[in-house]
Amino acid sequence: MLRSLWQYRYFMLSSIRGELKGRFARSYLGGFWFILHPLAQSLIFSIVLAEVMHARIPNMESRASYPIYLLSGMAVWGLFTEILNRSMTIFIDQAAALKKIAFPRLCLPVIVWGGAIINHLLLLLAIAVIFAFFGHYPGAAWIYIPFGIALVSALAFGIGVFLGIINVFARDVGQIMMVLMQLWFWLTPIVYVKNVVPESVHAYIDLNPMTGLVAIYQDALLLNQAPNFGNLVPSAIVAFLAVSASFILFRRASPELVDAL
Repeated sequence: MLRSLWQYRYFMLSSIRGELKGRFARSYLGGFWFILHPLAQSLIFSIVLAEVMHARIPNMESRASYPIYLLSGMAVWGLFTEILNRSMTIFIDQAAALKKIAFPRLCLPVIVWGGAIINHLLLLLAIAVIFAFFGHYPGAAWIYIPFGIALVSALAFGIGVFLGIINVFARDVGQIMMVLMQLWFWLTPIVYVKNVVPESVHAYIDLNPMTGLVAIYQDALLLNQAPNFGNLVPSAIVAFLAVSASFILFRRASPELVDAL
């Protein structure tokens, strides 16, 4: 399976490039919409929570600390949801191509993954500029960000492909996940700091594999410090299991995938 993906690497690269161009054809701002949407959402959250509700990060006096904390978490969540949501529908969206053209079907979620990574890197560049306006410049801890990208994208890819295959046979999956993703977002310490919620909820937050992954960005971008690698073990295990399960399911369901579409 991996060998066939490697043989089609140029096809995937050209598809990623074509997808990025095609998505914003006839758009004056082009790829900037990838950046503007999450930034606008984060800006609204920052204004409402930091300025209107006077939300602050405990033990930090800087007014910029909360927007930085929020932008860091939203960047991780944006990467996670883009890969997961698009992988979950990619086989249905590309049903016509799968029926007409012979190529490894796993290329489709890999193309989604590649496009999401490029968008995320552009967003990080924009975030670094915004942080500079706050007087908060990138520190040495940014070197841990690629590690976070690898874990987040692996978790999203594994879950997305697994659910994407099931979604072909049972379309309810997409609808159920729309609700679950909202719950998942609020169980992840992005808008709030974990210490401000009741201790009885901490155990559920710690079970969330996204908690440790979001903390990588928050530690690096806000505090300029290395992540707690011990806290990342559960997230890494879940990501590994998700990717393994998706490959196993894909291998078993692949012969019936096109017929089901």
